[in-house]
Amino acid sequence: MTDRRRFLKASVLGASASILAWGGKLAAGPINRSGKLAAGPAPRTPPTTVARVVSTWDFGIAANQAAWTILGKGGHALDAVEFGVQVPESDLKNHSVGRAGYPDRDGHVSLDASIMDADGNCGAVAALEHIAHPISVARRVMERTPHVLLVGEGALQFALEQGFKKEELLTPESEMAWHEWLKTAKYQPSINSEVHDYGKGGSTGMPGGANNHDTIGMLAIDAQGRLAGACTTSGMAWKMRGRVGDSPIIGAGLYVDGEIGGATSTGVGEEVIRNAGSFLVVELMRQGRTPHEACKEAVMRIVKKRREASKTLQVGFLALNRAGEVGAYAIQHGFSYAVCDAKKQDGLIPSQSVYTTSYS
Repeated sequence: MTDRRRFLKASVLGASASILAWGGKLAAGPINRSGKLAAGPAPRTPPTTVARVVSTWDFGIAANQAAWTILGKGGHALDAVEFGVQVPESDLKNHSVGRAGYPDRDGHVSLDASIMDADGNCGAVAALEHIAHPISVARRVMERTPHVLLVGEGALQFALEQGFKKEELLTPESEMAWHEWLKTAKYQPSINSEVHDYGKGGSTGMPGGANNHDTIGMLAIDAQGRLAGACTTSGMAWKMRGRVGDSPIIGAGLYVDGEIGGATSTGVGEEVIRNAGSFLVVELMRQGRTPHEACKEAVMRIVKKRREASKTLQVGFLALNRAGEVGAYAIQHGFSYAVCDAKKQDGLIPSQSVYTTSYS
């Protein structure tokens, strides 16, 4: 019995010594199958002290400039993204975001939005009608309720209780486009429809341009290194009543992690939701990818799963990491994003893409 006890004690002590000996290696990184120390993730770059804001598409230029009026004075990134995306929400020429958005197939304009800060606080609204600035309602959901997402009539009730004004969002121009669409009632999202000139018929010849989808996603980092993001849209034109895309879904259309960075998406929301797209981009950055690399890998996952379908749809991701680095990638060519900081106020950058020539 004594010999058995001595044996067990020696075994435990030996195992403990082995664990301690390996402790430094385990802390440094994982062990691969050969028993050698595998390369761990790239070290984190310390947060930048340079404020910067980025957003999707050309209407992001004016949105960035509005956000910069806050960031440039040392203001909070959360205030900046809310204020910034209110610009396209108010733009009566913009038929893919806000009050002038094209309606669903039944003639109802419904809006979606989400907002998120560096600490994981977030709020969103979906299928919200009669309120011009869904992004501000989303922030109230974040700050004044125990919930993350309010939808439909409940979201409208909450907005009215919070003092938001109820108004008709279907503009004469959007109504005219809807009646034109009813002649064929054909539902087919067009790639990069948001880049067509407003009021010139777009790719479908409809009044006010095609614009049957898109959104503005905005990410910002302020002078104190705080991150925040916002995403707002009127969704796909002529959608089924009640359809909700990725924009108000935390982790799909928008995700922010103060230790890593933020990401937002654009394009066909169903494809982004299926892959938890923005969360995926942030997690890839956590593993050491640059914003560009993370966006590209997220796009390629969609293409791999939907090889044939991807030829006729658009999805793009935009990311900003904690060091202030920016990256983007899309399925189709034509996606662009705007960058604004103290040195550059109106920059528009074309994104790289899987396909250099559109299949649409």
